[in-house]
Amino acid sequence: MDKMVLKRVAPAFAAALALAFAAGGLSACGPGGGQKAKSSGVQTVRVDGSSTVFPLSEAAAEQFMAENSGRVRVTVGESGTGGGFAKFCRGETEVQDASRPILETEMATCRAADIPYVEIPIAFDGLTVVVHPSNPLNSVTIAQLKRVWEPQAEGQIMNWRQANPAWPNMPLQLFGAGTASGTFDFFTEAVVGTAKSSRTDFTPTEDDNVTVQGVATNPGAMGFFGIAYYEQNKQRLKALAIDAGAGPIAPNADTVAAGTYPLARPMFLYANANALRRPAVQQFVQFYVANAARIAPQVGYIPLPASAYETYAARVRDRTAGTAFGGHQDVGANIAEVLARPLAEAGAPPAP
Repeated sequence: MDKMVLKRVAPAFAAALALAFAAGGLSACGPGGGQKAKSSGVQTVRVDGSSTVFPLSEAAAEQFMAENSGRVRVTVGESGTGGGFAKFCRGETEVQDASRPILETEMATCRAADIPYVEIPIAFDGLTVVVHPSNPLNSVTIAQLKRVWEPQAEGQIMNWRQANPAWPNMPLQLFGAGTASGTFDFFTEAVVGTAKSSRTDFTPTEDDNVTVQGVATNPGAMGFFGIAYYEQNKQRLKALAIDAGAGPIAPNADTVAAGTYPLARPMFLYANANALRRPAVQQFVQFYVANAARIAPQVGYIPLPASAYETYAARVRDRTAGTAFGGHQDVGANIAEVLARPLAEAGAPPAP
């Protein structure tokens, strides 16, 4: 599998951006409308949100910019799914990366701001629990994870052996997604039983590389993030197989695609339906959807069937607004179930 260096901008892109700024800088064009250089003609598409989806969006942005020879600048941030939706529903970005579906509160915020959104499941992920390679554990049950991560464990489960007498006698140090992250929402709902219900004495971060570094350098550490970050660091980390009652199942492309891995989940793009009237935004999102099946495995994620991307390309072209998830996530949904969902919440209509 190809590997990516995260947060990398090719020299050619940097040179193009320097020329763009020298030509007059970038100025705002209104909520959801994107930005355009005053005299250079460089269009800007702003992407933000999930750190889990970040590697996929960064790769798509780099390849799209390369094909457009600096005519379009795509910026990709990673403020977390929740933080990204706050910006998206204020019209500050055109595209939102999300590791969970849009929630009811976010739907209401976008609706109040007259910002309709096009929902695009872009790939599948297997949320991966990792430990230091020296840790003797190879698998863990959902019940054992809950024992470690539930609110009652705070200040109480400070050693691996306190969670399970058969586990190593060593201090436990925890790393995980920040509380604004869709990964945090998914993990707590799938493991603890309630979204956002967790002990707080762990190291939270919106940058999954912090978790990589923390677990890789601490024999007593445990962390969780999207499978792409494990794939890019598998020489430094050990992924635990997850037992949800049917025996331990390791996270990999086959188990995620088959729906047997207990922590599999879809990842999403949300595009501002009004901003899709701008050629640069429409072209970037169409490029992203058309190339996701090729790019996803390169960064460690699992692509959807070709027919799904054709359907979502039409949804983008027609600016078909709405969500198929009703404002909540479904733990355990497999690819077939996600693809079968019809749009049920249209939100605000796209501007003519």
